[in-house]
Amino acid sequence: MNSPTARFLEGAVHHHHPLSPRGLSERVFTLWFNSFVYNQIWEDPRVDLKALALTPESRMLTISSGGCNVLNYLIHKPAHIQAVDLNRNHLCLLKLKLAAIERLPSYEDFFLFFGCADDQLNRYNYFTYLAEHLDDDSREFWERGGIWRRVFWGPRIKYFTKNFYDYAKMGYFIRFLHIIGRVGNCKPSRLLSASSRAEQEEIFEENIAPFFDHWFVRATGNMPLMLYSLGIPPQQFSAMESETAGGLVGLYRERVKRLACDFPIAENYFGWQAFGRSYDRAARRAMPEYLKEENFSTLRENLHRISVKNITLIEYMQSQPDQSIDRFNFLDSQDWMKPEQIAEMWTEIARVGKPGSRIVFRTAATSSPVETALPPSLRQKFDYKETLSRALLQEDRSAIYGGFHLYVMA
Repeated sequence: MNSPTARFLEGAVHHHHPLSPRGLSERVFTLWFNSFVYNQIWEDPRVDLKALALTPESRMLTISSGGCNVLNYLIHKPAHIQAVDLNRNHLCLLKLKLAAIERLPSYEDFFLFFGCADDQLNRYNYFTYLAEHLDDDSREFWERGGIWRRVFWGPRIKYFTKNFYDYAKMGYFIRFLHIIGRVGNCKPSRLLSASSRAEQEEIFEENIAPFFDHWFVRATGNMPLMLYSLGIPPQQFSAMESETAGGLVGLYRERVKRLACDFPIAENYFGWQAFGRSYDRAARRAMPEYLKEENFSTLRENLHRISVKNITLIEYMQSQPDQSIDRFNFLDSQDWMKPEQIAEMWTEIARVGKPGSRIVFRTAATSSPVETALPPSLRQKFDYKETLSRALLQEDRSAIYGGFHLYVMA
């Protein structure tokens, strides 16, 4: 693998000898992740925004992933958002969203493209309004691809003509789980019509909980390979396993129940994607803020505040001057890192961050790796808001993480 994405992944994921069992797992994950993984982001922006407390002067560094939250943050008009990602495929999605906001004729065209994402008009609108305004790398990704794609699967832009959210590794994985569910007579989409939390719990017990008793789920649920489509590398899998005495299948059941039952489904778009593989197109309540009509003009007027770069977090910070950033969002990236890499990154945060900088991230397990990775002299520069972090985790509608963490720089 010679692409920049592959080189970045190797640096982030490969921690063991290639012929060791752990090293082989890491390299299988790298091959799997060096592709289009996330069609949407699975971190709740409502929680992020409470922790980040953006102001008009905020200058933010964040991992892009599917790009949804870059746009959700933009609604609050910080001074600048720098989106980075080691996976260039995710940046191609963000660049497409930015072009669509700027160039499509109307909000309804934008909603058709990313809210419905299943209409032939989207392909026409892409070539009519968007294609010529994308860079060569993005056009290659959406229109062409490698020889195998051109011969057997066709261009990725066609995803938007037949439900974009069924595609990318995450989309394929959710579809696969729905197929297993149908074999076991589970009907998760019934949850979307629930009118109360009590009804959500009833539907979960009848139509979703039995999924976790299926023999295939029991047999494969503890295998790291099964979670690669969720972007969970071997290191993150091990962290989850170390905190789960009763087996990972029980942990999955617990988190899926929280997703299904702890928040009103009428407004939880993470639940809609997990159980229905779409957003709420009719009422338009269960969908990200960036897809709502009342925010469209704000997005269009503030696109100049976003920059996009295919680079690692550490490399980007190393290129920046002292005290130039004051908001940081690392998603779950530190689950991938060795302790010395975490220490290197926080050394850069201490240099480029301003006093009062706010740093948020998530973990698959409950504990923060920062607490054990940083030397005491570096650790004392940051205040861990542990109580607030735990409270915010309970508000996270995606419900898939074990920990949410907020640090404030002294």
